[in-house]
Amino acid sequence: MIRSTWRALPLALMLGASAAALAPAAWAKTPPAAPAAKPWLDPKLDADTRADLALKAMTQDEKMTIIFGYFGADMGDKYKRVPQALPGSAGYVPGIARLGIPAQFQTDAGVGVATQGGEPKKRERTALPSGMATTATWNPKLAFQGGAMIGSEARSSGFNVMLAGGVNLVREPRNGRNFEYGGEDPLLAGVMVGAQIKGVQSNAIVSTIKHYALNNQETGRFVLDAKIGEADARTSDLLAFQFATEISDPHSVMCAYNRVNGDYACQNDFLLNKVLKQDWKYKGYVMSDWGATHSAAKAANAGLDQESAGQAFDKEPFFQGPLKEALAKGEVSQARLDDMARRVLRGLFASGVVEKPVKIADIDFAAHAKITRADAEEGIVLLKNDGGLLPLAKTARKIAVIGGHADVGVLSGGGSSQVYPIGGRAVQGEGPATWPGPMIYFPSSPLKALKVRLPGADIQFADGKDVAAAAKLAASSDIVLVFATQWNGESFDSPLTLENGQDALIDAVASANAKTVVVLETGGPVFMPWLGKVGGVVEAWYPGSEGGEAIARVLTGEVDASGRLPVTFPASLAQLPRPVLDGDPNMPEALFDVDYTIEGAAVGYKWFDKKGHQPLFAFGHGLSYTTFAYANLQAASKDGRVTVSFDVRNTGARTGKAVPQVYVSPKTGGWEAPRRLAGFKKVELAPGASTRVSLTVDPRPLATWNEKAHGWSVAGGDYIVALGASSRDTAARAEVSVPAATLPVGLMTR
Repeated sequence: MIRSTWRALPLALMLGASAAALAPAAWAKTPPAAPAAKPWLDPKLDADTRADLALKAMTQDEKMTIIFGYFGADMGDKYKRVPQALPGSAGYVPGIARLGIPAQFQTDAGVGVATQGGEPKKRERTALPSGMATTATWNPKLAFQGGAMIGSEARSSGFNVMLAGGVNLVREPRNGRNFEYGGEDPLLAGVMVGAQIKGVQSNAIVSTIKHYALNNQETGRFVLDAKIGEADARTSDLLAFQFATEISDPHSVMCAYNRVNGDYACQNDFLLNKVLKQDWKYKGYVMSDWGATHSAAKAANAGLDQESAGQAFDKEPFFQGPLKEALAKGEVSQARLDDMARRVLRGLFASGVVEKPVKIADIDFAAHAKITRADAEEGIVLLKNDGGLLPLAKTARKIAVIGGHADVGVLSGGGSSQVYPIGGRAVQGEGPATWPGPMIYFPSSPLKALKVRLPGADIQFADGKDVAAAAKLAASSDIVLVFATQWNGESFDSPLTLENGQDALIDAVASANAKTVVVLETGGPVFMPWLGKVGGVVEAWYPGSEGGEAIARVLTGEVDASGRLPVTFPASLAQLPRPVLDGDPNMPEALFDVDYTIEGAAVGYKWFDKKGHQPLFAFGHGLSYTTFAYANLQAASKDGRVTVSFDVRNTGARTGKAVPQVYVSPKTGGWEAPRRLAGFKKVELAPGASTRVSLTVDPRPLATWNEKAHGWSVAGGDYIVALGASSRDTAARAEVSVPAATLPVGLMTR
């Protein structure tokens, strides 16, 4: 969602209309009396029946009412919230009181209940770790629990629609919003984000899935045209949406800003009508992103059902006067308007919002702190650990902690997903003063948490601004922890280099003491020119409200290091499909293309495997404080399903969590890349313990999209099943013979 004042469109562009003039009461006719009987309010009826009954009772103006939204925050002179909206919120859609249809109160929800800028009082809520961090847990159960937590806080804050569930793949590792999403693989991203959406909606509220589709960079996001073939899109980005939708049944889909093969995503007949509503038989409604609606008739006919914040962000309120005119001219049919309103109604009935109205209530922040801490702990990835520097030895008497504001807090990502921390901001005055800022550190100090856990150690802190002083402290210490940060956010893309001289700081510190561990708080991959000099590297991502505690618990070994990378860390820009980022951030209105046909469906590790590139760290990589062995791999095919089973044994001296990963490939080749992820499982084992793991492979990682037949096809023949600890560590192999098959085009039951 856009929140940038530089992008703001003057209200004068909206046909001279003011926000007040566009408020629902200013144009709606006096509604008729409420009917005596309201059968659509019977919760015993299914959502489709209820939507049909309610639609028949609605007036034309009431149908128009529920397909148009208003902005919910005051942001300077450009954006004004309508009085009915909750302050600092994303938006508001009026309800139909006479029919018992509630208003829609919308909030951004990438990692928690967000607050938009410009409000004098910020809402303090619990923040989960970033989406990338949650995906790095490879634990759908944690993703569900985190989604349920933020859904609960949304309900207790008065919201019934959450703009959650970002599943855009990491085609571009420099994308400033990658931290909100689920990594680079469609299966992993779909499973993890789908579990989170399911958790959100377990609170009887609506969640979106977003940003549909091919919204893979922030530079030029409003105008870029993503060029890609249908088969490649179906096998990558769209497949991630398909997996997540099957798992969670999101009641709304948010279409993206960008164009796809010529048409804007929110008026793209292929994306909205053909794929989503026809092929997948999706029954929910499509809402636009804030500022992503560009027309009335074309958007409605292409499948857009609801215009979001149209009075503030779009060039004109397309789904008000212009849509009425299009209906009068026959450019949009009455049947299409009815379908738009019906889909919104169905989402409200299916979610439980109607019979379970939201209300302000107390929040159990202590209980929620445990949920976000557990998520952060399992998402932290131990990338390097030479000589067993970690966990921190209890014999280490002097520990230096340097940089990253580790003395006061942990970093979060910026933009519309920003959650304001309980206890206030730990750091003031850094980053931009306006949106997508402010730059916020949650007041959860790794330094303080370490001191609690290592009471016998002398732990000294240096902010790292004086490199020579930091190196001197490092030289006199037994072990050094350098905290390095990279702030990413909505509306801008970032280089894969640490800023503010942090690379030079790490180099100097490591030169003074080889027993240096770098703790990264980043939204995604970064280059590490100092990698050969340091003894350890920990990727902590943006670890959320309890991030300091989580980092300390992992560093000290209170819990195992069990995160695994959901994204490839490249060694150089030359390894990327597009070494030079497309578009010019200084020319945000200039149209340009992004050629995704270069890699097609070979996103992330698949591109690296296809090209033979050696990454800095591979997809799926992550070390533990113990060791694991995999054995007795078996694969079988029966009734069109491939099952894989194997043994996992903890061969080390302490309890730990393994993440065995299963990859598949046709023996004769011919796919977009040598292998695809086909399954995974996180298992916890005590020292010496073993377990038998069995997985059923979803058939689509074995299939290709057949454009001529308009469906999935599995080629008959022999396939290689590989088992290991990452995409590049797959020593165990087995073969399985798979019969030829065709698969359903639409959503499959899970």
